[in-house]
Amino acid sequence: MKAVVCVEHGMPEALVYQDVPTPVPGRGEVRIKVEAAGVNFPDALIIQNLYQSKPPLPFSPGGEAAGVIDAVGEGVTDLAVGDRAVAMIGHGCFAEYVVAKRAQVVPIPGAMPSDVAAGFIMTYGTSHHALKQRANLQPGETMLVLGAAGGVGLTAVELGKVMGAKVIAAASTDEKLALCRDYGADETINYTDASLKDEVKRLTGGKGVDVVYDPVGDRFAEPAFRCMGWNGRYLIVGFAGGNIPSLPLNLPLIKGASLVGVFWGAFTQFEPAVHRTNMAELLDWYAKGTIKPHVSKHFPLSEGAAAIRWMMDRKATGKVVLSA
Repeated sequence: MKAVVCVEHGMPEALVYQDVPTPVPGRGEVRIKVEAAGVNFPDALIIQNLYQSKPPLPFSPGGEAAGVIDAVGEGVTDLAVGDRAVAMIGHGCFAEYVVAKRAQVVPIPGAMPSDVAAGFIMTYGTSHHALKQRANLQPGETMLVLGAAGGVGLTAVELGKVMGAKVIAAASTDEKLALCRDYGADETINYTDASLKDEVKRLTGGKGVDVVYDPVGDRFAEPAFRCMGWNGRYLIVGFAGGNIPSLPLNLPLIKGASLVGVFWGAFTQFEPAVHRTNMAELLDWYAKGTIKPHVSKHFPLSEGAAAIRWMMDRKATGKVVLSA
């Protein structure tokens, strides 16, 4: 089979598209013929050896893929050849076939296209867990979303509105902010040409926000934290801005505020029952049309390196997907 392979750590341009052995499912596993694979920011980190997970070389990036089960290992009784499913395996999905443990596989609803399914679980799962379990977001509260047009950012905007919050979306271009408004943002801030802190103060009447959703980090972290009101919750989702920021610890003290880590991958392992409940709610919202995933660009599998570069250059809005 063909796969995008990281043979040495570095930038996307170092990835190679080559033949590799087709995997065989073992006990408790299934094999999926990949139709689409989601591209996520961890893919850019893992190929540079900068992510929490550090697989040995060579390996394929790609944490999520959707397709059709074509082989079932011993002991799997509730899935069958021909079933449509999504695999969440951390890495290895930029390939024509993937093998996943049963616990890493989620059946796809019949009406969900493969490209949507391939980009659904990680982004929506992250934001849903962040807002529901980590922030305990309540109707009527105000939330600031940084990087609001990106993969997880846009789902946070959308889910925040579903959960009854007032959402302030912050992004780097007016075009991205227009998309955020389409997904329900009440207010928007272009933090390229405006002061994030001053704009939040103006939009909240000086009160500040209850929740900050931050997948960006870098230079926006401290200004965003200073935007919070009393008893605020700052969700640390990721560091797409590049640098992991530091924060004066007197700020949480004087605001009575919390710094809250969001590690969705670990959550799915430590709290699988809650994760399943979350997925059921998200899939129900999708079936009802309450949430509408945004896939902005497709690349063929052979151009997986270009897809990661597209995301790293901040050209992506919503989801970028590879088609096998």
